Amino acid sequence: MPTTALTTLPHILLYEPEIPPNTGNIIRLCANTGALLHLIEPMGFVLDDKRLRRAGLDYHEWANVKTWPNLAAYRAHYPEQRLLAIETGGQQQHTDVSYSAKDTLMLGPETRGLPQALLDELPPEHIVRLPMLPGSRSLNLSNATAIIVYEAWRQLGFNGASR
Repeated sequence: MPTTALTTLPHILLYEPEIPPNTGNIIRLCANTGALLHLIEPMGFVLDDKRLRRAGLDYHEWANVKTWPNLAAYRAHYPEQRLLAIETGGQQQHTDVSYSAKDTLMLGPETRGLPQALLDELPPEHIVRLPMLPGSRSLNLSNATAIIVYEAWRQLGFNGASR
């Protein structure tokens, strides 16, 4: 099993996540990739929620997960991180971004996405989208997170992966 987070990967930040199984799946993703996971409160569940633990199976002990009372607290602790919002309305496609360990991949709550006021604070090139067919609303949060994490990790040479 994995034993440590990779400091060569971008951080994953879930802004006010609502659905326990999605976060559980992302915990499992982090355990298998070494990505650090940050959860911004309030959340729609508590970390010992049975549904969260079931979705993450036995991977919780292998993932590095930290909760923050708000985004400002996270930003104060990690001021060097470039904040990239993953949103359906982004101007830049996820494969056109050059990722680094100094990035934070921020995804919003399942039912409403990231607040417009937060998006307005970011440069347009820091709002990234995943391609979808016209008329599609959005991807599942854990699926979108997996797509963006693996693209970033691919660009970074899958550093730390087993062969």
